[in-house]
Amino acid sequence: MRPALSAALCCLAFSSCTPQADVIISGGMVWTGLSSGAPQKGDVALASGKILAVGDAAQVARYRGPKTESIQADGGLVLPGFTDGHTHFVDGGFQLASVNLRDARTPQEFIHRIKEYAKTLKPGEWIIGGDWDHTLWRGQPLPRHEWIDSVTPNNPAFLSRLDGHEALANAAAMRAAGVTKDTPTPPGGEILRDARTGEPLGIFKDRALDAVGRAIPEPSPEQRDSALARALAFAASLGVTATAHMSASWADLASYRRLERAGRLTLRAALYLPLDAWRAVAETVSHAPAGDNWVKIAGLKGYMDGSAGSRTAYFVEPYSDSAGYRGLMQHSEEDMRRWIGNADSAGLQVAVHAIGDRANAILLAIYDSVAGAHGPRDRRFRIEHAQHLRPQDIPLFGKLGVIASMQPYHAIDDGRWVEQRIGPVRIKTTYAFRSLLDAGARLAFGSDWTVAPLDPIAGVYAAVTRRTLDGKHPDGWVPEQKISVGEALRAYTAGNAYATFDDRHRGTLAAGADADIVVLDGNLFTTPPESLDRARVRFTIVGGKVVYRTK
Repeated sequence: MRPALSAALCCLAFSSCTPQADVIISGGMVWTGLSSGAPQKGDVALASGKILAVGDAAQVARYRGPKTESIQADGGLVLPGFTDGHTHFVDGGFQLASVNLRDARTPQEFIHRIKEYAKTLKPGEWIIGGDWDHTLWRGQPLPRHEWIDSVTPNNPAFLSRLDGHEALANAAAMRAAGVTKDTPTPPGGEILRDARTGEPLGIFKDRALDAVGRAIPEPSPEQRDSALARALAFAASLGVTATAHMSASWADLASYRRLERAGRLTLRAALYLPLDAWRAVAETVSHAPAGDNWVKIAGLKGYMDGSAGSRTAYFVEPYSDSAGYRGLMQHSEEDMRRWIGNADSAGLQVAVHAIGDRANAILLAIYDSVAGAHGPRDRRFRIEHAQHLRPQDIPLFGKLGVIASMQPYHAIDDGRWVEQRIGPVRIKTTYAFRSLLDAGARLAFGSDWTVAPLDPIAGVYAAVTRRTLDGKHPDGWVPEQKISVGEALRAYTAGNAYATFDDRHRGTLAAGADADIVVLDGNLFTTPPESLDRARVRFTIVGGKVVYRTK
């Protein structure tokens, strides 16, 4: 029998040659992400881990078969899975099992929580994480090691401020690290000391964090895998189907790959390894593929400066509340220029942390110089945070094709206090979402988890309303920088896919794209802006499989 006739008879035997869907999502408002416009009523069919079809109910119904699973959206919003463009994902998994200091509103509560957590540990076990925020303490000073020494007598503690740019060490941790009053302050860092005795107070900033951090024992592979598994489950509950994992380690990469081999991975990960390790990364990807559609080495991550909260972000003009002090560079401009140039020559994507306006200006100039020297290429340079910008630097993002990888929740958090740091003029181009979009820049949104909550819906709310956490700006802090719901969602979907070179198969709902989808319980486009943060995830689907559903 001829092959064509055989195929035709098979089609007749099974009534149709139309492929059958594994899953059909129906009854929702579908936002494809192909533009920032409003969603439309429709259904989505999935098969073999890919999107099979997107259309109205009649168009999609023909893909339904006897084994097709039906998911009812019940009028909710169906959209591409959220990508978090900037996390410290495995650290987030560890923090989920550690002491939570983020909302400790007084020094007394800070100390009490550490005391209670220490009771759960064995002698000698380190206390790390924490994510404390002293701006909640209404004028109280930074913590000192004496605050917690008596409640942690048997456990070294090194507790991070929520921005990750300073941390508090207790006396036990400093002893374990060999830190004394004679320990030198490294370039690009700061060790706070008693003005009379010179003894360390316990606060370490930026590059000085390594003075204590190097003494912390490395987690075992089993501990790291457990942390990753916790983070995966948490991310699925929030609709996060992919992430760019910044400042990742080789051990993190190994953990992702172990869980992928075990079939336990429910999120796609693009890892950015340290910029100063560019040579090792270049050699690694030259001898083997950078990864697959689930886990890959995406590029390199570096640091220009610190943070405004720790007063280590690097500005052109001094801090308004610290006469003459402009912040600090974590690395010299010469080193950054050399590392970025070498990484670009090796064909690696580069992402660099820059928060202060001077740090951003220097980095933009380096990117421009490197691109000019090496010639045209689809390099997609990224600036992580891009928080405080001079007006004249904003158009350069569009002109140079530099991606602004930003975290909207930081705006409604920092908006409580940052004007005290930099004054009323510089805040006008702080978290300049609207100005960047109008200048032709591409936005990629994320959380910086654990610095801010992982929840993308909270990020959309922040970008659209800019209502600060203290409730003092109901109409928005620097309201001219607000953007629309569609623009914010684009930054969490297609924008992030572009930022990791995954835009050919992810970030929109289109036939042939990865079946990574979120179903929300309401339509964000018709929700009052002040209520956006009340939306919840009903289903999270990754690779065509439901990895989270509300009970």
